[in-house]
Amino acid sequence: MPLRWSVSKTMLLKSTTRHIRIFSAEIKDNDFVPSDSVLTLDVDPDNELIWSEEALQKVYRQFDELVESNAGAELTEHNLRRIGSDLEHFVRNLLQKGEVAYNLNCRVLNYSMGLPQVISGES
Repeated sequence: MPLRWSVSKTMLLKSTTRHIRIFSAEIKDNDFVPSDSVLTLDVDPDNELIWSEEALQKVYRQFDELVESNAGAELTEHNLRRIGSDLEHFVRNLLQKGEVAYNLNCRVLNYSMGLPQVISGES
């Protein structure tokens, strides 16, 4: 996605949370190429959650809004971490609403956003 942030020089900046990774880079031939005009977003790289296309698109739209709200600001790791943290909270909100769910077949179960909701068969 094109950025309108000011950058003094091109270097790889990143933000990494449990379910959101953002890099100031393009991916070319499976390698990161630092960029001052492109951010790469990796949502749930460990497949800990089950995503619908609609929920995933909500995350992408929220990402676009957060990047746009920083237009003109300096591109720094701090700014990327703030966006990453905001997106992590957004994902938690989607989980709490039931729009995404934990992937119980994930390699490692980590309920970092709270215990899964289990609906009892009893009334």
